[in-house]
Amino acid sequence: MGIIEKVSGPLVVAKDMLGSSMYDVVKVGKDGLVGEIIQLRKDRAIIQVYEDTTGIGPGESVESTKLPLSVELGPGILSNIYDGIQRPLEVLRSKSGVFIEKGIVADPVDKKKKWKFVADKGVHAGSSVSEGQILGYVQETELIKHYIMVPYGVSGKIKSIKQGSFAVEDTIAVVESKGKSHEITMLQRRSVRKPSKYKNRFRSDEPLVTGQRVIDTLFPIAKGGTAAVPGPFGAGKTVIQHQLAKYADSDIVVYVGCGERGNEMTEILTEFPELKDPRSGRPLMERTVLIANTSNMPVAAREASIYTGITIAEYFRDMGYSVAIMADSTSRWAEAMREISARLEEMPGEEGYPAYLPKRLAEYYERGGKVETLSGKIGSVTLVGAVSPPGGDLSEPVSQGTLRVVKAFWSLDASLANSRHFPSINWLSSYSLYIDSLESWYEKNLGKEFLSMRKECMQILQREAELKDIVQLVGAEALPDHERLVLEVGKMIRESFLRQSAFDEVDAYTSLKKQEFMLRAMLRFSKKAEDSLKEGVPLDNITKMKIIDQIARLKEVKEHEVEKTEKKIAEEMDKEFSDTSKAYMEAEEK
Repeated sequence: MGIIEKVSGPLVVAKDMLGSSMYDVVKVGKDGLVGEIIQLRKDRAIIQVYEDTTGIGPGESVESTKLPLSVELGPGILSNIYDGIQRPLEVLRSKSGVFIEKGIVADPVDKKKKWKFVADKGVHAGSSVSEGQILGYVQETELIKHYIMVPYGVSGKIKSIKQGSFAVEDTIAVVESKGKSHEITMLQRRSVRKPSKYKNRFRSDEPLVTGQRVIDTLFPIAKGGTAAVPGPFGAGKTVIQHQLAKYADSDIVVYVGCGERGNEMTEILTEFPELKDPRSGRPLMERTVLIANTSNMPVAAREASIYTGITIAEYFRDMGYSVAIMADSTSRWAEAMREISARLEEMPGEEGYPAYLPKRLAEYYERGGKVETLSGKIGSVTLVGAVSPPGGDLSEPVSQGTLRVVKAFWSLDASLANSRHFPSINWLSSYSLYIDSLESWYEKNLGKEFLSMRKECMQILQREAELKDIVQLVGAEALPDHERLVLEVGKMIRESFLRQSAFDEVDAYTSLKKQEFMLRAMLRFSKKAEDSLKEGVPLDNITKMKIIDQIARLKEVKEHEVEKTEKKIAEEMDKEFSDTSKAYMEAEEK
């Protein structure tokens, strides 16, 4: 039992703490506030408190739990909304009302609810099992089977295993090892700061299909990959992450609102429970975990929320699922680290951030990846982190530290957002390093033509940007027709392909098949227009074609109508170009 000596915001110094260890969780003061030891000096412990320390003073007691900051993992996690230290917000509201009382505790999962456990066919009394091996499953939601795994550190022979309805703390199996019996329940505890174990790590070779055209076609991310979404205030970071959480083809979604404004988190908490999973038609919350840590909550809890989210994601990955975790935003987490570091009187690094900021960012993003789990399944954690650089300055430390470790960079542009172009991902400054590793997947599933179309699209957009600079000096009329055509096709790609409405029922999500169809139609138009120009047809005649309006409305085509529409567009395009060329030739002859 220690005694508080000093309180400095979320930082508490306690003496008489001999026997404590780094990262032990402690109960601080008469309210029993949750804290974590982040520094030890002889018998003194520096404690990072995850709750508001108002009213706490010197002389009050500090009690160590002798355990690291951990999360409870078991049936009942899905569909839940937690705070940064995995307290269920619905339960807290029922206990304390709208405002969370200090020191209030609640079980992360319902300890009384019964779940039907079904043992795996290959697991029975006498079977040898090892850590991470699957014993059976619980049908947690209509969409997800929650696999029950042997906890870390336990291996041996099964003495007994039973099926039926059990609470998460009931014994479902007994494993005997070296003469010692281990009772296995459906509940596990894992330290949030230690990455989960796995057998092998693989190269990411399958894209995470998001339904967002600018991402899937131009800057894809692989399952098990990492991406950063930096951008200034109002550029649309949160909306992009909402879209990814709703439509990405992952099995499980973990959304971490880290230090975001309360109204944004309120929108998520009210909207998500009403959303339907586009693949199954079931409620999206059946495969979602939300972690809410708003900007008015204690800053120290921001760090906890990030680690809580990634640990839950790893847990489902260990079952063999594809998990996508959205962290919005890591800049708020870094700001919390800067504040704690300043109170610890550590030597500041660039812009006041601690010198270990790049290391912490790298450790976090390294916890993503595609792996072979201890049970032999293949699972993945895909990490997408929003970055909020002050004034959109990407040279600041958090952005630079993130860019060093992620392989997909979706740069948001304030000028695009101001012109109502969403998603406001700048196609000239963004990039993806996953193209090479995904090449075989695209060729197998979409054909060899897709990547060549992507390359051609990028070249057109790049050339359009160069020509725009010239146009500002001499005007569009000074350009030859073939260069003015590049401007027209570039505009078509920007406005009809890259621009996408998150609030339109049809346009919010676009399958890869439809993306390929849309891009092929635009590039087909470009090729036919070039051929017509070579025949002498003026560009003004081409830009008056009705097919241009039809191409602009391709985003309104429903998924089941893609094949029929593709044939129709191709036929009408051929006919109109033929008619235009014929009419021009006849006019010339006269």
